[in-house]
Amino acid sequence: TWAACSALLDYPTAELQADLDAIEALAPDAGLGGLLAHLRDHDLRVLQEEYVETFDHTRKCALYLTYFAYGDTRRRGVALVQFKQAYRAGGAQWDEAAEELPDHLCAVLQFGATVDADAAWRLLIDHRAGLEMLRLALAGWERSDGRGIGSPWLGAVVAVCDTLPVLQG
Repeated sequence: TWAACSALLDYPTAELQADLDAIEALAPDAGLGGLLAHLRDHDLRVLQEEYVETFDHTRKCALYLTYFAYGDTRRRGVALVQFKQAYRAGGAQWDEAAEELPDHLCAVLQFGATVDADAAWRLLIDHRAGLEMLRLALAGWERSDGRGIGSPWLGAVVAVCDTLPVLQG
């Protein structure tokens, strides 16, 4: 599920659209059907515009797990170092030339799917509040296509949350 969600929550590309059947096969029962259909049924340029509108222009839909707790403060820098240390302890070295920061949800999910599931699980649990804030923001997202409320990407975030312990209270 984490590998599928990592791919689906990343910036849409032609390669992503070409790989949707393989991605669906990774997590056939994870509730990703709506997002997969959306990615299949829309032109790549439209998907890219929606993605940017959703994740890049709205702070409450940030895919950076530490952003919700720290914003753009110095304390966030310390949290980012902790992500790098978790990757290193799990046997991976964070590429400083990477386009994204180490707390990007797609990076954490890919790390968990391919390198160290336990370390990624701990990172997700430690930043569960941010993940839940993202889920709530996507659930309330007003779609620019006039097709109602809720982002197409909500299904992937819900699928990730479903792999974590049920919240109490």
